Amino acid sequence: MKILFLSLLLLTACAKRNPGQSETPAGDAVTIVGKAQVWVTTGNQSKLLQQLDDLDLTTGAPAQQKLISIDVAKPLQEIEGFGAALTGSSAYVIHQLKEPQRSRLLQELFDPQQGIGISYLRLTMGASDFSLTDFTYDDMPAGQTDPNLTHFSIAQDKQHVLPVLQAIKAISPGLKIMSTPWSPPAWMKDNGQLAGGRLKPEWYNAYAAYFVKYLQAFQQEGIVIHAVTPQNEPLHEAKYPSMHMDAGAQATFIRDHLGPAFKKYNIHTGIIIYDHNWDAPQYPISILNDTAARQYVTGAAFHAYAGQVSAMTQVHARHPDKGLYFTEISGGAWAPQFSDNLEWNMSNVFIGTMNNWSRTALLWNLALDNNYGPRNGGCQDCRGVVTIAADGSITRNVEYYALGHMARFIRPGAVRLTITGSNTAGLESVAFLNKDGARVLVVLNSGGNAQTFTVADKDRQYNCSLEGNAVATIVWK
Repeated sequence: MKILFLSLLLLTACAKRNPGQSETPAGDAVTIVGKAQVWVTTGNQSKLLQQLDDLDLTTGAPAQQKLISIDVAKPLQEIEGFGAALTGSSAYVIHQLKEPQRSRLLQELFDPQQGIGISYLRLTMGASDFSLTDFTYDDMPAGQTDPNLTHFSIAQDKQHVLPVLQAIKAISPGLKIMSTPWSPPAWMKDNGQLAGGRLKPEWYNAYAAYFVKYLQAFQQEGIVIHAVTPQNEPLHEAKYPSMHMDAGAQATFIRDHLGPAFKKYNIHTGIIIYDHNWDAPQYPISILNDTAARQYVTGAAFHAYAGQVSAMTQVHARHPDKGLYFTEISGGAWAPQFSDNLEWNMSNVFIGTMNNWSRTALLWNLALDNNYGPRNGGCQDCRGVVTIAADGSITRNVEYYALGHMARFIRPGAVRLTITGSNTAGLESVAFLNKDGARVLVVLNSGGNAQTFTVADKDRQYNCSLEGNAVATIVWK
């Protein structure tokens, strides 16, 4: 029994010594100089963002395992935050919760001390495929137009989105927000519908004014929007609110209309281009090649429904002065295995996007009901970060834990650090330096067996053994 107990100890998710490692020879001057804290989630769900025993941070011992070396002197991109989309559907299901349950859930989602510390949200400007109904902020009867936007109103968002958003801001005042339209008002489009079609050139100025009015209206409600994208998934026309906007049209809209409108009204909200899949990096590159348009552009945003995460580095290589943002991916009933989803999300969305220069990693719906809704067309079985059932019970999905491994520990203003050995022997990792001096390392072991490795930070190091099919977040100063 004693032997079995010791064996189990050695196979815990992070251990202080390699099970096969001998004691340090007496002649080596090993000094414990601190502790590293560890949180682990395993694919078999035996540990879910579980804090384990601290690791010894030592000096004086040579590395005896696979080495991950962190260089604090070589910072890379600044991180703006991690989170998801507060769609109309997400706001609705959260708003339906009775107090104090609603407040407890928001505290858990947005407070880094009491929860997972979400620090960035994406909003839909008007309806998306996850709204209660089709709408924009200036809908008109068929055949009528509103060139001066006299009928502009955010009343629809005051029902659920703004009350939930204001409650979130009370918990997390520094929260950053990005807003994205799925469609302009139908009267601005060549097909006269919210679904599909294109923005008519004669309404480019009016649509730029529409953005200005939206930002001003939210400002009046105490909500600052940090960035907008001109169009969600501009290469995808669907049967729900959507619009085709090729790269040339987007460049023209930004260069000649949206950018100048922001300048005229002294609006400092960032403009982030593209906002679509990894499979078309030439789209943002072509806009950034336009010297007149790029002056108004903060960066480019990506989704993960097609292509490879390395496309983000392709854009960075061509335009390293512009930010990159990962803004959407959804889990769903088509991928029910916790372990597979944990590995894919960590490898591609969280570790992958960060190692390819992203400043954010955002998932799709923050919350949905247990029927994958409410839906407004589009995905029939998408999964929220959390699921809220009709009886008010809450399920924390795999996305919750993957997101928590980043958002809780890597705070806005952190910088990614240069590391070596980050993809050694099945281990994928990314490291950060928070503004308070804390180092954060996120490690995925995608193999079936435990992996033991040493992490070196200048003359300090610690040893960690990570279970197979598991992710660890390690924090030290």
